[in-house]
Order: sequence, then C-alpha cells, then structure tokens
Amino acid sequence: MDIELRSGCPINLTMEVLGDRWSLIIIRDIMFGNRRHFRELLTHSQEGIASNILAARLKRLLKLRFISKRDDPSHSQKAIYSLTEPAIQLVPLFAMIGAWGRRHLPVTEDLSIRAQLLEEGGQPLWDEFMQDLRQIHIVDPIGGANGTVTSPVLAKLTAAFLEVRARSAAKAS
Repeated sequence: MDIELRSGCPINLTMEVLGDRWSLIIIRDIMFGNRRHFRELLTHSQEGIASNILAARLKRLLKLRFISKRDDPSHSQKAIYSLTEPAIQLVPLFAMIGAWGRRHLPVTEDLSIRAQLLEEGGQPLWDEFMQDLRQIHIVDPIGGANGTVTSPVLAKLTAAFLEVRARSAAKAS
C-alpha cells in the first residue's frame, strides 16, 4: 500500500487511507448506490464531485486495492468499478458513522433512512449485506453492474430511501 506511515496507530493509518474528503463518499456511492461507472459516480454525486477529483480518487482507491476495475463488455469505452473485500468490510464502519451522524448532526430523513435500517439491523444485517456485496462485486461483478445479479439487502435499503423521498415530495407539493 502506498500510504504515509506517520505511526503504527491503526486509527491514524485508516485515516491516511480513507480520511480525505472523497474516498468514503465514492465507496459509499458504489456500495449503496451500485454506481459502477465513472459517469454514474460523477453525475449522481449528491455532493457534486468534480471529474478530475473523481478520477484521482478512483485511481488512488484502485492503487490501494479498495476497488477493482474491468472493461464493461456492453460498451468498449466504459469500465466497471467494483468493491474489493477490504471495502466490503467497511459496512460496519459505514453503519456506525451513519448512526453517529443521525444522533448528532442535522440529517435529512431520506438520506438517513439507510443508516437507520443498518443500525436497527445490526451485525446480522451487516453480515448479510456484506455477503450480497461479495456476490455482486467479487463473484459476478458484470451481473452486479448490469442488474442481473442483485442484493436483497441493497434492494430493501433503496426501497426505503425511495419511499421516504416520495413521501417527502408528496408533502412538499
């Protein structure tokens, strides 16, 4: 791994790898949004990542082996990004960060519903989700990217998000 070794502290080393502004957001978007192509990551980023920053972070995440990249057989100029095992094992971390954020920060209901469900589901749900992610990112990344292989947990989290978003939109109109 190409990281600065200021100390052997596991918290410091983790922050050296994941502590920049965008790395966890990109992994989040691949993990929870199943955004597997550069264009999807760029245009669907709620935080508005710039294309040069996205390209640089993807290159770094590839080098650190948090993601893998392969040619998309459906389009000669597209690549499919997939999570690797180290990134998949971040599910509990995402659950804990989301739970902390829900308790201490001014989150919106639609963007926090997945964190709520992960927190309520606890370790059994995290384990199930990680198994699903292994299937759609490691075992069959092409099927995971094109939707022929799906994650029941991701489908549940996405349905809850869409339901809350629709309810919020109905209230606003």
